[in-house]
Amino acid sequence: MLTRKLVLPGIVLSILLLFTATLFYPGGSLVNKTTVGFDWENNYISNLFGEKAVNGSYNSARFWAVAGMFCLSASYALFFAEFSRKIPSKGASKVIKYGGILSMLFTFLIATPLHDLMVIIASTIFLLSLFYITVFVFRSGLHVFKVLCPLCLLVFYATLFLYGSPEHRGILPAMQKITFAFTVILVLCLEYFTTKEDFQHINAGSNKNPDKTAGR
Repeated sequence: MLTRKLVLPGIVLSILLLFTATLFYPGGSLVNKTTVGFDWENNYISNLFGEKAVNGSYNSARFWAVAGMFCLSASYALFFAEFSRKIPSKGASKVIKYGGILSMLFTFLIATPLHDLMVIIASTIFLLSLFYITVFVFRSGLHVFKVLCPLCLLVFYATLFLYGSPEHRGILPAMQKITFAFTVILVLCLEYFTTKEDFQHINAGSNKNPDKTAGR
């Protein structure tokens, strides 16, 4: 389907736009407001979205960052819509589809002044959809994904814990980027290395895990 073909180029484009934004970022971080440029160790991705950089300068990175976030959110929304068609349970399929799409709407709004609230709402709904996917992955024969899905959930939860703990925020910028990388990899792998047939036996009530996917 066309939507499936758009997920990969959409994510690649979003990464390119966000990387371009880092090249235009004037400077400043919560650790040192006088730094020049984007500090990969101490700057948050969200620093790219403000009208002004942390150092007070006009943020010329904002246009590129918002465009990148839009492409990322749209690509993930397409993924959730496409992946939901692989799930035989209508109830679970709807949670994955509509929950995932809704979480991406709130994810895009992270690029607005509502950032803090949107992070909480978007993360909660996103994790719910990913949890439903993980449940069906564990009932399938997709053995590699039985490691990738819970690992991604664990990394995401750890990052949210750091986000809510000011005393541990020193490593949060790094964890934010690690979480971003994990979710991108998982979304692309789920999109292009799973099929509807991987989950059909679940609907039939079978307890067998098809061995044809053992190498995945």
